[in-house]
Amino acid sequence: QVQLVESGGGLVQAGGSLRLSCAASGRTFSRSAMGWFRQAPGKERAVVTAINWSGGSTYYADSVKGRFTISKDNAKNTLYLQMDSLKPEDTAVYYCAGRRDLDITIRTTDYDYWGQGTQVSVSS
Repeated sequence: QVQLVESGGGLVQAGGSLRLSCAASGRTFSRSAMGWFRQAPGKERAVVTAINWSGGSTYYADSVKGRFTISKDNAKNTLYLQMDSLKPEDTAVYYCAGRRDLDITIRTTDYDYWGQGTQVSVSS
């Protein structure tokens, strides 16, 4: 069973930066596509960004293009999300997710493993 543990959330002013990390247990991380999702109060969980098993292919939601960067370190079993130029509308709980497959998907139902979430709050 794969376990995912996020860290790095917090409170930041608009225009600031945060870096989220997701540490994965188990031996399958290097063969797993991964994603970051977020859920704001009263809204559905939605994809922010996703990456294939090697890190060679990525997807970004339009709302974060040019501001967020996803990366995957297979040697460290860790997924990262660098968030720059943060906006108040980025405020949400951010979840790391992994799947038993090599390729990117943006559907929540395609992911097999989820972290517990980390709160990101951006003040105006």
